[in-house]
Amino acid sequence: MQYYIKALTTLLSLITCLVMACFCQGCRSEKRAKYVIGVSQCSADIWREKQNSELRMGAYLNGDVELRFAAAYDSDERQVQQIDSLVATGIDLLIVAPNQVATISPAIDRAYDSGLPVIVFERKTNSKKFTSFISADNYEMGRIMGEHVATRLKGKGHVLEVMGLEGSSPAIERHNGFADALQEYPELEIIATLQGDWTEESSYSAVKNYKGDLSTVDFVFGQNDRMAMGARKAVLEKVPESEAPMFCGIDGLPGEGGGIQLVRDSILDATYIYPTHGDRLLSVAIDILNHTPYDKELRLMSALVTSENARALQMQVDEIMRQADYLDQLHQRADNYLQQLDTQRTITFLSCGILGLLLIVAVLLYLYKRGRIILRRERVVNNLWNLEKTAENPESAEGTDDIHQTPVKKEEKTAEAPKTNDSIEDFDNSVSSSIFITHFKEVVETRLSDSELSIEDLAANMNLSRVQLYRKVKSITGSSPVELLRTARLNRGYQLLLTTDKTVSEVAYSVGFTAPSYFAKCFKEEFGHNPTEIKR
Repeated sequence: MQYYIKALTTLLSLITCLVMACFCQGCRSEKRAKYVIGVSQCSADIWREKQNSELRMGAYLNGDVELRFAAAYDSDERQVQQIDSLVATGIDLLIVAPNQVATISPAIDRAYDSGLPVIVFERKTNSKKFTSFISADNYEMGRIMGEHVATRLKGKGHVLEVMGLEGSSPAIERHNGFADALQEYPELEIIATLQGDWTEESSYSAVKNYKGDLSTVDFVFGQNDRMAMGARKAVLEKVPESEAPMFCGIDGLPGEGGGIQLVRDSILDATYIYPTHGDRLLSVAIDILNHTPYDKELRLMSALVTSENARALQMQVDEIMRQADYLDQLHQRADNYLQQLDTQRTITFLSCGILGLLLIVAVLLYLYKRGRIILRRERVVNNLWNLEKTAENPESAEGTDDIHQTPVKKEEKTAEAPKTNDSIEDFDNSVSSSIFITHFKEVVETRLSDSELSIEDLAANMNLSRVQLYRKVKSITGSSPVELLRTARLNRGYQLLLTTDKTVSEVAYSVGFTAPSYFAKCFKEEFGHNPTEIKR
């Protein structure tokens, strides 16, 4: 009988290994791309959406490239955290558009000092620690727009300027170029420079709250098209459209509502194409990673859009966008084909696994039934032996009725049989729970540094709903997924404090906390010591 028990245990172990192999196969199907590139955008708007789309197109054309995007929504603190988090995930190169000149530099320096190539795009920082800088000439844009305004007003009049985000290099350089151009025209005056933040709403509020007389304004320069439109809306609320000034901006985006169309429709007097060139940006990144020649500093070409060329440009843009849509459809079809191929491979693998499981279960059932038969035979033999023993030595009987004594023992042994079955079921449940928790731990550890990781994300990675994940983890461990995630982050933080030279703040960000103070509070509650004490 011991042989069959050992065989049952061995088969259960084989089932466990087969289930683990399924998980491992799933992990292998999500292998790491050849290059992983992090993209830290200072904000999220239509200009950056176009650029991100071009980056994805470039990644598709270059093959095995994974892009990880983060948008700071004009928050310096958020962008610093996102840069540190991207670096901690193990990217191969960082692309960053800094929110402001000074505040983002330390995070960029940390990334560069860690040995990571860094491309600074579109906006400058105080740091010189970058691998490549790519941008259009913002000063030249401002200067040419100033020349255009002076030409349109014949060197005389009053101009209102609405600047972009305070402290950002494009806002500073566009203003300097614009002001320098107007200095050549003594009778052309900038009567006010208002502060916006690149959004239409900020420009609308700044112009609406302007205390001066808007009826005396001849031209409004918004440092991008959205702010020009916000200023236009505010002006038309106070000044009749027939008496309204002219408006100009910068960006010159294609498509519906873009700057080129606004100039074509005479809503704006002029715009300046500020190229996104996400595909070119990714091409430089690939050159850097492949150790092929690249430009340390690259200036992108741009152009002024006026009523004279807007219609022709719009026609060209419409054709380009039509071709781009066609390419997107082709790419989508190719992606669908690859997904179907992966699905077929998965189905084939699962089918083989299921067949293997069915075979093992069939053998297991056979051995189980065989064991039950042998067990019954052993009981019969034991009972016969007891009867013979009693017949030879009647005094050894515990009672006077041997016929009733034997059935009682048989009932007691029969009652024990379900216990054997229960122990097998308990073992199965234990194996299943162990596999689940192992998989949950792997998912948590791979995304530990992601400060925006939610329980919904974990549930999605486990192919469960949020409620299913909570109930499953709670029933097995007695703790909620949130508690386990926090504990894992604190344990990782404890290890980093002991084994690395990172500061407490760096450790906090690298394990997914968005604020070092909150990390310190949770750390004290978990371990009874402050992180600084552990560091010392």
